[in-house]
Amino acid sequence: MLRIRTLCLGAAASVALGVTAAPLSLAQAPAGPFDQPSTLPLQAPPFDRIKDTDYEPAFEEAMKQQIAEIDTIANNTAAPTFENTIVAMEKSGRMLDRVSLAFSGVVGANTNDTLDKTQTDEAPKLAAHGDAINLNPKLFARVKAVYDRRDRLKLDPESLQLLKVYYRQFVHSGANLSDADKARLRDINKQDASLEAAFQQKLVAATKAGALAVDSKAELAGFGDAEIANAGHAAEARKMPGKFLVPLQNTTQQPALSSLTDRATREKLFENSWMRAEKGDTNDTRDIIAQIAKLRAEKAKLLGYPNYAAYTLYDQMANTPAMVEDFIGKLVPATAKKAADEASLIQAMIAKTGGNFDLKPWDWSLYSDKVRKERYNLDESELKPYFELNKVLTDGVFYAANKLYGITFKERHDIPVYQPDVRVFEVFDKDGSVLGLAYFDYFKRDNKSGGAWMSNFVNQSHLLGTKPVIYNVANFTKPAPGQPALISLDDVTTMFHEFGHGLHGLFANEQYETLSGTAVARDYVEFPSQFNEHWALYPDVLKHYAVNYKTGEPMPQALVDKIKKSQTWGQGYALGELLAACELDMQWHELGPDAPKQDVDAFETRALHDTHTDFPNVPTRYRSSYFLHIWANGYAAGYYAYQWTVMLDDDAFSWFTHHGGLTRENGQRFRDMILSRGHTEDYGPMFRAFYGKDPDIGPMLEHRGLAPLSN
Repeated sequence: MLRIRTLCLGAAASVALGVTAAPLSLAQAPAGPFDQPSTLPLQAPPFDRIKDTDYEPAFEEAMKQQIAEIDTIANNTAAPTFENTIVAMEKSGRMLDRVSLAFSGVVGANTNDTLDKTQTDEAPKLAAHGDAINLNPKLFARVKAVYDRRDRLKLDPESLQLLKVYYRQFVHSGANLSDADKARLRDINKQDASLEAAFQQKLVAATKAGALAVDSKAELAGFGDAEIANAGHAAEARKMPGKFLVPLQNTTQQPALSSLTDRATREKLFENSWMRAEKGDTNDTRDIIAQIAKLRAEKAKLLGYPNYAAYTLYDQMANTPAMVEDFIGKLVPATAKKAADEASLIQAMIAKTGGNFDLKPWDWSLYSDKVRKERYNLDESELKPYFELNKVLTDGVFYAANKLYGITFKERHDIPVYQPDVRVFEVFDKDGSVLGLAYFDYFKRDNKSGGAWMSNFVNQSHLLGTKPVIYNVANFTKPAPGQPALISLDDVTTMFHEFGHGLHGLFANEQYETLSGTAVARDYVEFPSQFNEHWALYPDVLKHYAVNYKTGEPMPQALVDKIKKSQTWGQGYALGELLAACELDMQWHELGPDAPKQDVDAFETRALHDTHTDFPNVPTRYRSSYFLHIWANGYAAGYYAYQWTVMLDDDAFSWFTHHGGLTRENGQRFRDMILSRGHTEDYGPMFRAFYGKDPDIGPMLEHRGLAPLSN
């Protein structure tokens, strides 16, 4: 998953770092690590100097500085111009950007009590800070004055786009409200920010507490020696001697369910996952969810929208709830049929292997793999020896990027990181110039949020003289000491996915940070990342990285063929769990302002039933109670974006397939027309310029095996 500016304050405040400063003498040393731009390469955060206690005072000072800058702009006696109003705002908030981008990265990937407290304390203040900018009447009057004269200003296309984005953002943030409604909006935003921070912290704790502890190796039957060793080490780390611990990942289904042969253990693990945040304890998130949904519906009404989904979708490629629901609805019938067909084959496999029970969700993964093995003679355990993490990164992810775009990578060991497992690479463009920096933080920790994401420590902007510093985060199992980091095919796909976001950030080529790189709509931002997944199994790329970690021998072609033939198996389940999550998101955010506070479990059951996404034995990928994307990560009424952008990425890959595949010429075209454009143009015209027509659902259905291949 992509995490964009998790402490973003809207267009007026989400800006990039200033120009690189010269090293300061000792006499000039700033009081804190954020007071001046970092002197490290490309202004990378000085994590060797940053203490956990530095963030809170830095936030306070940074907000004070930006408010002073904004007041100067708003009270300028000169007539409003694009330069003295829009560009001036774009340059404001340098210190706030430094602290917020660093803090967002660390609190998501390596949090602790101090950072959690900072997040709790600062979230409502940051929301109020954003409102102080977006609801400033003098500032908006200047923005509106410039916007009203836009046709006479002779601005270049990117500057005109920036002006439009600023104006729409101000209006969308409540600039036209009455004073009384502005006051209520400020209160709602502060409450929502506090509740989102509380939800995230409770969920991290609930996920940690939900790990399955067992007393014997027998209960972990089906695990290999390395997996049992990892479970033992995990228990020791929690001071549970003699036990074995299976940590939870953020999704409903757990990877271990495809291996564990003890059905009772599988059921316990599934239930731990399903009920992680619904135990009636201090980590129960349901009351917070109900409060957030109610507040968001009220906010939408204040701003003139029937519900929060309509409010959120105003600037998306699919810009109405009806358009989203129509898109999801087109996928449901074929998905339901394929999931039912899969379930029938799985139930037959249960009977064939001596099972005398009806298929349940905790049985699906194990027996689905058995069907896959029988039908396609493919065992997932056969694949892992060919997927060693470092080899996948350097000879797979980096190799594909080099072949498509000509970029190269060099690991840096002199740039400080926030945790020892993090690696840093300098990225060079095709002409040898420095393109940016890329951080990689792949291993699971108890203090790391679940899932995978990308964001920036430094955002690109020609105006500010900054180049991109991006990071990828995931939650792969760390190997036992001395063991290789062997990962699954799903993990490989995740690496390519997140680096697709990374490429979108690294190739940013904008004058203004507000329009730069991944600062695009939710239902467009996943397009480059999901497109990049296609290269994971592309023949020229796969043979370059998929080699046996012991022998160095490439993956046999027979095994490659098995992977390809088995690709559409399980797509009914895979898409079913995602569509269910999409509808949970939409149904929560289509609640009207007069709807009562919801009983979370009853609402969830009703929402899935009414949208026909309660597919038998295919549970939603996220229950409401642990749906981090929509309650704290900015994907409210936006989770559908993953599937919308699958449509875009399959369309784009279809174009590549018909134009020679993996070539530098094709890569350059994609870079020039998509990856380097940010939000300098509206998304429909941008996509049509590349694809030649509007997006269509055909390649997506074909790729998933939900429709016959076209001639």
